[in-house]
Amino acid sequence: MSARRAFPWIALLALGAASADARAATDGCRADSGARTLPLVELYTSEGCSSCPPADRWLAQAFGPGATTPAAVLAFHVDYWDRLGWPDRFARAAWSSRQQSIAQAARSNVVYTPQVMMQGRDAHEWRTGATMSDIARLAAMPPRATIAVDARVVGRRVAIDAKAQVAAAADRPGARLVVAYTDGGHRTEVRRGENAGVTLAHEHVVRVLVQGERADASGALTLQTTFDLPADAGREPRVIAFVERHAQREVLQALALPLDGCGAAPPR
Repeated sequence: MSARRAFPWIALLALGAASADARAATDGCRADSGARTLPLVELYTSEGCSSCPPADRWLAQAFGPGATTPAAVLAFHVDYWDRLGWPDRFARAAWSSRQQSIAQAARSNVVYTPQVMMQGRDAHEWRTGATMSDIARLAAMPPRATIAVDARVVGRRVAIDAKAQVAAAADRPGARLVVAYTDGGHRTEVRRGENAGVTLAHEHVVRVLVQGERADASGALTLQTTFDLPADAGREPRVIAFVERHAQREVLQALALPLDGCGAAPPR
């Protein structure tokens, strides 16, 4: 079942690329966005939603190992299904607020799951394959911003230093640099609610989201942040950085940086 509900305006909480060439070294990793756009794909999902598992599987298959369509991928687990019997361990109220703010920007008072967004716009046709064609088309276009990210992992602590530049003056008002940490390889045996008895698999799960300040008059953006790896950290950790125009929800560029090998490994 899809969840659809009306909501009052809730401001998005402040939290702070074709996948670029990344250089790993003992002192960390660096990635710079490329000469083409890396589309940003967002999935809003929940372990409590019976229609969400097909979308979770689509995301894992479309953007898993061997994927031929480049994208930066974020799976946001929303919390508004939790009250129906199964609390999603990856759900955050802030992720629900982000989805609500996107709907507000589209002049809608409805949110639902599963919802796929591409470049900040609703991608209704993800089931038909049309969305993958749109992603491939966008990936051939020049970007509207450039991004560079330095990452360092020491033990269970991650340090990020990100910079971006918005090229056109018309794109600068409201532009922000956002950094997310994602991981995958998660499995959950659901015991209650609509998915009771089902074992769910999750990839590209958003665990941390940090939003920087707005661009200055020159279009420059910076974001420095540190955070701890989750206690239940998964495999294939990544930093996803992107520039979006907050009010319009336009995504100007994205970048994906794998964290494996970016410094000292966390203790097992």
